[in-house]
Amino acid sequence: MKMGLEDKVILVTGAASGIGRAVAQQAAAEAVGALVLTDRDAAGCAAVAAELGGAIEVVVADLADPAAPATIARRAKARFGRIDGLVNAAGLTTRASVVTGTPEVWDQLFAVNARAAFFLMQEAVADMAARGAPGAIVNILSMNAHCGTPELAIYSATKGALATLTRNAARAHMADRIRVNGINLGWVATPGEQHMQAQILGHGAGWLDQAAAGMPLGRLVTAQEAARLAIFLLGEASVPMSGALVDFEQKVAGAI
Repeated sequence: MKMGLEDKVILVTGAASGIGRAVAQQAAAEAVGALVLTDRDAAGCAAVAAELGGAIEVVVADLADPAAPATIARRAKARFGRIDGLVNAAGLTTRASVVTGTPEVWDQLFAVNARAAFFLMQEAVADMAARGAPGAIVNILSMNAHCGTPELAIYSATKGALATLTRNAARAHMADRIRVNGINLGWVATPGEQHMQAQILGHGAGWLDQAAAGMPLGRLVTAQEAARLAIFLLGEASVPMSGALVDFEQKVAGAI
């Protein structure tokens, strides 16, 4: 099934690795018209661009910078003239509970996970609406948005905020033919998660096997599986779906 992305300009954040990289790869496999890849990891972004080839603009930016969304959008429009789709895949997962959270971690997580995503949506919507053109936005959320584990209190709050903004934007711009959906991801095996679990949290190199053993499928969700859903939500096959928050996990939220 083709997603109809052949003439689209798609902007992907967090594109140097993990979910963002997988989304860029899947978009390229769908013969997307052009990609705008952004990340603070310059070398990682350059490697993805070299791997994929084609019409690609790389924008190295730190989403913690309030000016980053406008800069990224300006570069996208300068190179390709428009933004047809946006995938907000970048995110920080710094651990902080109700007991251990600090103002610094709060500000850092909300800046990247919620504020930057919101203002990138604003930039994309403004461009689409100005052209009277349809468009699609996909926000990578988390199952933690439903509540979250204790050590992810602030992270969960950022994803809950973005979930609300996803539905709000969908409602506000349905008549503009701008669709906004979100994916509540469960535990995904990515390089970032490997670094967090094995090194920062000290669970060692064998953490993935241990985590997989506790899952119904005997493994974690893959970045490629998440990317396929993101591309579906960007593409024509998912029209008129908007305002949906898809739980993408091996467990059912609310089930005992």
